[in-house]
Amino acid sequence: MTGRLAGEVALVTGSTSGIGAEIARLFGSEGASVVVTGRNEARGAAVAAASDDALFVAADLAAPGAAEHLVAAAVERFGRLTVLVNNAVTTEVRDGPVTSIADEGWDQVLAVDLTAPARLCRHAIPAMSAAGHGSIVNISSRAGQRGSPGYAAYAAAKGGLDALTRAVAVDHAHQNIRCNTVSPGYILNERRDSELTDERRRQLEAMHLTRLGRASDVAYAVLYLASSESEFVTGIMLPVDGGSSTARARSLG
Repeated sequence: MTGRLAGEVALVTGSTSGIGAEIARLFGSEGASVVVTGRNEARGAAVAAASDDALFVAADLAAPGAAEHLVAAAVERFGRLTVLVNNAVTTEVRDGPVTSIADEGWDQVLAVDLTAPARLCRHAIPAMSAAGHGSIVNISSRAGQRGSPGYAAYAAAKGGLDALTRAVAVDHAHQNIRCNTVSPGYILNERRDSELTDERRRQLEAMHLTRLGRASDVAYAVLYLASSESEFVTGIMLPVDGGSSTARARSLG
């Protein structure tokens, strides 16, 4: 199938690399007009250039006015906004147990990973309502559903994002706006995993029933939830994790 997002206008946060870039490129190939955003202008411009109708807008999501600016830029350029993908996370904070993470670190994680998606929803929903429909897809994590040592702030933010999904789905269904969550498993990252040892790979593979995840696995799940194919789906959390949320890791027996 092609053109699954023909006529849609999508804003994808954290889309200058990794999962977000893969989502933005796939959306573009499926006919959507796409707003690519992040802080790295060179990477963002390259992602936008891969689509026929895309715009890069630099933004720091920790800034209070960033969400309003991004939505306004999308509407000004493309006339409307119908899809929002909240994918961005901060990578600049050293997380830890709740007893050790500093207030500044905690605030920064929640600002980007939870408050920014809420602000984006706040500004995107009126634009979606004006367009007659909308789909919001929040990218969460297994950390939002079960504990991971040393990730108190990240887990809290992702748990909050899961709850925000349900709240938005309930509050805005009457406006023909859907909201869903995708929760990825371990997704290979070209920078983080460039020197992945065989032993580490075996450990990671043992966490899943299938193989290690790729950014494209997440992108295709998001594409489904963003498209009209899923118009009877809202308020869900969709694991895209090779079965790791279903079965006890093979490494544990």
